[in-house]
Parts: sequence; structure tokens; C-alpha cells
Amino acid sequence: MAGTNRWEELQMVASSIRLPRALRLGAGAVDTIPELLTEVGSRRPLIVTDTFLVGTGLIDRIVEALTAAGSEPAVFSGVVPDPTTDSLVPGVEAVHAHAADALIGIGGGSPIDTAKALAVLGATGEKMTEFKAPRVYGGPALPVIAVPTTAGSGSEATQFTIITDSVSDEKMLCIGPSFLPTAAVVDYELTLSMPARLTADTGIDALTHAVEAYVSRKANPFSDELALSAIRAISANLRAAYEDGSNRAAREAMMLASARAGMAFSNSSVALVHGMSRPIGAHFHVAHGLSNAMLFPAVTAFSIPGSPKRYADCARAYGIADDRTPDSVAAFALVDALERLCREVAVPTPRDYGIDPTRWEELVPLMARQAIASGSPANNPLVPSVDQIEQLYRKIFD
Repeated sequence: MAGTNRWEELQMVASSIRLPRALRLGAGAVDTIPELLTEVGSRRPLIVTDTFLVGTGLIDRIVEALTAAGSEPAVFSGVVPDPTTDSLVPGVEAVHAHAADALIGIGGGSPIDTAKALAVLGATGEKMTEFKAPRVYGGPALPVIAVPTTAGSGSEATQFTIITDSVSDEKMLCIGPSFLPTAAVVDYELTLSMPARLTADTGIDALTHAVEAYVSRKANPFSDELALSAIRAISANLRAAYEDGSNRAAREAMMLASARAGMAFSNSSVALVHGMSRPIGAHFHVAHGLSNAMLFPAVTAFSIPGSPKRYADCARAYGIADDRTPDSVAAFALVDALERLCREVAVPTPRDYGIDPTRWEELVPLMARQAIASGSPANNPLVPSVDQIEQLYRKIFD
């Protein structure tokens, strides 16, 4: 087609959009969970969370509200950071022991991803390794209500879950409409107590989702608008939320931006940053948002030649370029902005984080292969070779 570029051609193709059936937003939205359970036809929900949130009193508050509304809730608090196939075993047992008819995932990405995985495993009896990409699963699953307490993962609005294979240490990307929560509760008041480090890491995670959704080879007009609006909001509010966690306006903006970014990448997919980030988390137990941040500037610089205009659009949404700025200049201004943001919120390099350089080098070839196998690098504007991924891992270490 004369006069069109590859992204324009892709966006002329019909897209399949999937979103949660119900979305409750704003301060106090957590109090609507009993109503949502009624909507999904549940009376025996299993709350899936971690011990930290149990200790805050939030789970007791929700259990009391559900019980008062006539439900019979139970709690599984065995979620671990970066959930594994082994950590799902007691969760599946809890689903069956309670005869749960719905799951409520409360917390960051790990509890919500765990709830999504348990919803499928509890309904099918299959093993999690059987759902690894490229399989796309659309079969039986229990309904999930996702309640994020961080502003970053966007898992409440995505048809993905990430589970680490306990045998191979591979972070498996599992995809399909059955992993999409039936409902999401986006209540920014649940993020007011987030510490600065977690605010930064999850905020950059959301920014990565938005940028990668926009530059992905699977981008579409629906995801584009969500991604650009999320970039604008994160640029304007992340630093304020990082510097003052009690800033309610910034917290609300970040929570909504995270949800929009989640919807964007759920309907277009992420790319090379995420493909490379998952092995770092699996092998070195680096939080997902932080490993994204470690990679984000260097991977963006590598990827720009694949679509300077798309990255330039991101720079304009970020507020560091305008329509008069040439695309090539604007795109690399985005790299500078990301480097500056990472410095301002104290993102460490892998070396500064304490990762042993010898062990890192030993695992670089395996991590590169695992990144490719996840499928995400194939969505990148510039699709890398295994050798190029290895070079990027070495570049970002120091």
C-alpha cells in the first residue's frame, strides 16, 4: 500500500479486544466487592493474597464485608513473590478444599497472577506448564475479581499470567482469555502506604507496559490510545508519588495509568524489555518492575531503528518533544528521559543490586534463549537475535 508504513498497515487489520467485564474505579471501590461477587454468581469466594496484606488488616476487613453480605469466604495467603509452579500446589488444594466458586486476587502482580493461575488450574486439573506460550487458553476457568494494591503490574486487566517453572527456573508467559479477570477493582487508596522503592519500580513497570504496547508489532488503534494516555499520566505523576506517597492526586493518576497500560498491552502485547526481564527475575529474584527498569533505556535505544516514529510519539506523550521535533531526535530524547528517570528514582544496575558478575555471565546465554522462547522479543520493532540479546544483557550489567 503506497504511502503507508508497516504499523499503519497492521492497524488496518481487524483487532480482537478483550477487557474485564466490570471495572470499579476510585476511592472506596474496594467496598463494592460484595456486589461484584453477586454479579458473577459467587457465594464461596477464595481470597488469594500474601501474608503481608493479611497483617495490614485489609483482608479481615474484606472478609467481614463479604460475610455480612451473605458470602462464605476463605483465605489463601500462601502467595510468594514471583509465583512458581510449586507455590500453586497448596493454592489449588485450597480452591478444592473450600469448593470455591470464584477467586479474589488481592495485592500486587504476584497475588493477582496466582489467582488467575488457580482459576484455570482449579477448573481444569491440568498442570501450569501445559499453559505456557505459545498456547492460548480459552477454556474453563473460575471467575476472578482482581484487586491491585500497587500501581504497576496492570495484571487486573490482562489476559496474561506469569508463573515460574520450579524445575527449570523459567518464567512462563501464559496467555488467553481465560486468564483475564472477570472484574477489577481499582482503588487508589490501597496504594497510599506503598514505600518509595515499590512506587518507583511499579511505576516504571507501568511505563514499560505503555511504551511497549505502543511500539509492539501487534499494536492497534485501541491499544494506542490507552498506551499514550498512560505515558502522559505516568510522566506527570510518577515523581510526585515517589517523593510524597500521601499525594492522593498523584496516587490516583498512577493507579488509573497502570490500569490503562495493562489494558493496552493485554490487547497488543509487550516486547523485548519484558522478554529479557523475566529471566532476570527468575534466576536472580529481582522484582519484575525493577528488572524492567534496569533494561528499559538500553533496550529502547537498541529498538528505535525499528520504528523511530513510534518511539517519537512516546516521547511526545512523555512531554519531552513536540510535533516540530524530528522523529529521530524525539526518539532518542526518550532514551535520555528514561535514563534520567532511572537516576532520579535510584534504579540500580544488576552489579549495584548485588548480582555476582561471574554468575550473571554464566547465565547470559540461557537467559537470552529463554527471552526468545517467551515470544515477546518477536513483537519488538527491531527483532533481535540471540547474540544481540546476550550483548544487551552484558551492556546493562554495570
